[in-house]
Amino acid sequence: MIREHFEFRQTIATILADEQRHIEAARSGMMAARQEVERQIVADPYFFATLEPYTQETPGRTPGRMARAAEEAGVGPMAAVAGAIAWAGVEAMVEAGASFGLIDNGGDIALVSDREVRVGIFAGGSPLSGRTAFLLPPEEAILGICTSSATVGPAISFGTADAVTVFSHDVAAADAWATAICNQIARDDTSVLDLLPGTKVRGVFALIDEVVIRWGDLPPVVRARVDERLITAGRPPIQDRGRASPRHR
Repeated sequence: MIREHFEFRQTIATILADEQRHIEAARSGMMAARQEVERQIVADPYFFATLEPYTQETPGRTPGRMARAAEEAGVGPMAAVAGAIAWAGVEAMVEAGASFGLIDNGGDIALVSDREVRVGIFAGGSPLSGRTAFLLPPEEAILGICTSSATVGPAISFGTADAVTVFSHDVAAADAWATAICNQIARDDTSVLDLLPGTKVRGVFALIDEVVIRWGDLPPVVRARVDERLITAGRPPIQDRGRASPRHR
């Protein structure tokens, strides 16, 4: 398996693939998606600035995915940008013939896999952080695993959760809902989860200190010794949101 760091401006990602041509496809897919988003921001700066849902009539494919996901989750379109870009990268890998491909875009993961994969959990002060992982079965369809945190990194959050990880086959939706849920969920208030039936969200796993909150269809969580060097970070290392780190097995 090949593991490659990819960094371009704000996009800081790790790509996993079996073949170099699939790595190259991932880079190309992410760059094309970034260019769509950049063009949208130049044409309409409010798309970048707003923290509220904001839909345009004729956005490009990636901005359109971001806007639709954000509208459903009740957040700004940029809350879905990392997941949407990772999604485009894995789609390009599949188009290039990959049966295994994973992109971790700063804690927001898109993957397709013909094998079992462990994704380690990093979550602020939670006692499960760095000691557990999601055990994912093979996935023929692209799956999003996106994480948001109120206690790790500089990203804007209005909540208190150490980490909220959302699973969805719509990776932009996973990213947007991770932000929305993290903004609202609390130890004694999980009412935001009542909004999820009928959405594209498949499952939610939230950590607030020692409290674990589960909703929907989730993979098993297993004990793991997670190598912090696998966390996707820039150079020098930075942290951005809660983390889910891919460990191939």
